[in-house]
Amino acid sequence: MLEALGLEPDVEAVYRLLLAQPEWSVQQIAQQLDVESGRVRAALDVLAELHLLQRDTEGKQLLPVSPDVGLGILVNRHDLELRSRLRGLESARASVAAIVDEYGGKRHAPEIVQQLHGVETVRRRLEQLAETARKECLSFFPGGAQRPDTMESSKPLDQMALERGVRLRTLYQDSIRNDPDTYEYVRWLSTLGAETRTVPTLPMLMVLVDHEVALVPIDPEDGRQGALEIRSRGVVEVLYVLFTRFWDSGMPWHEQDGPDNVGLSRRERELMYLLASGHTDEAIAKKLGVSLRTVRRTVSGLMARLEARSRFEAGVLAARAGWLS
Repeated sequence: MLEALGLEPDVEAVYRLLLAQPEWSVQQIAQQLDVESGRVRAALDVLAELHLLQRDTEGKQLLPVSPDVGLGILVNRHDLELRSRLRGLESARASVAAIVDEYGGKRHAPEIVQQLHGVETVRRRLEQLAETARKECLSFFPGGAQRPDTMESSKPLDQMALERGVRLRTLYQDSIRNDPDTYEYVRWLSTLGAETRTVPTLPMLMVLVDHEVALVPIDPEDGRQGALEIRSRGVVEVLYVLFTRFWDSGMPWHEQDGPDNVGLSRRERELMYLLASGHTDEAIAKKLGVSLRTVRRTVSGLMARLEARSRFEAGVLAARAGWLS
């Protein structure tokens, strides 16, 4: 019944039983449900991750959160995710409509959207675009620290473009500021006139050239599949607006991240948003471009500042403190 909220039948059965018998041990639950203890422990892990279990005031025992609170939060979270997906679908629908409108009855669709298969094909096309850029090149580079060999091979193209008067604006994630190789590369670019900013998260890899052509991944989760080269004016304009919004919120490279009015850094605030949205530690690490260890260390530090005994309690206290506003 509650699978839509992430509760498989085994997990739901354990939760229902704990609501009736909160003091029962793993063995008692397993015996009552006629399942192995390992399955009960796995279900308890899921319930803890979904914040449907929390420790008692002495911190000794995990107790079920009342369904009106715990399940209510899950319903609200899934409702927010659904609304976000619907907005994304509407945005995608508008982009598709823009492509269809521009394509009309023409037969040369490859001139508007072309698939570039494989990493090497994409790399060669990026080099060609860099060599022919006339006005500007705008880029999203998500994923944390960049590969040293990739940055080194980009230097000649970057330098030639800047010498031709091409404006280079690049957005990275905040996490690259701690990487020596990326720091040196960006410092070198800055001396030539390139502009760089960072933000906590980026949606995908993206390159926009001269407000005329865009390269985006076929699958943002798997760059090996290649990219789409888009020349539709409507779609390129949408991507340009997306870049501008992230750029305006970005922190210039020469500035340092500091605490906001409630004492949170940009990364800490973004991490709290992601936690409140139900992301796992692994998903948060990927979005922020940092290690899983860094995420868990940051979460522990935030919980200590809130004096919270559980992540569920931390979420409640964070909302009261204005950390999620």
